[in-house]
Amino acid sequence: MSQDQDLRIGVYVCHCGSNIASVIDPKAVADYAATLPGVVLTNNSLYTCSDSGQRQIQEDIKKHKLNRVVVAACSVRLHEPTFRACVAEAGLNPFLFEMANIREQDTWVHAHEPAGALEKAKDLVASAVAKTHFLTPLDMIKVPVTKTAMVIGGGVAGISSALDLADMGIKTYLVEKEPSIGGRMAQLNKTFPTMDCSI
Repeated sequence: MSQDQDLRIGVYVCHCGSNIASVIDPKAVADYAATLPGVVLTNNSLYTCSDSGQRQIQEDIKKHKLNRVVVAACSVRLHEPTFRACVAEAGLNPFLFEMANIREQDTWVHAHEPAGALEKAKDLVASAVAKTHFLTPLDMIKVPVTKTAMVIGGGVAGISSALDLADMGIKTYLVEKEPSIGGRMAQLNKTFPTMDCSI
């Protein structure tokens, strides 16, 4: 679905307390997002990741028949799973969600340039909205995993790691380029503090 008339995108801009709002005006970003192709709804809130913020997104998906959601907020790594679950609960495929990081990638690094930070936030949101034009629904799949590990290096750390993995019931291959294992430790004739043989 890449035709603009088929898209119903909702854009949510988070204040993240004062992390974002102390540098840029989230409402200005939301107002800009409203001008982008396919965007039918924009919102800005204090904490979009809060329960009330997520409820708002879910209600809007149903009420406004949104088929794409963009959240402009903080860490994608931290909150993308939260928002994917949120939109999925509302009946939207979680892969029709996109996030723009306007905190770590913008307001935190450009705190002393609010005007430039605002323009960058708009660009990040525009990029996220543009990406949603090409998103397609996906399904999660489970892939069987063979419990096997390969440890490269037969020094003390490699031997120790291989033994730990084997103790956990994982078939382990220890690979060493030298003719014998032991690494540097095997080359020492004595070790501190006991001055015993190292092997």
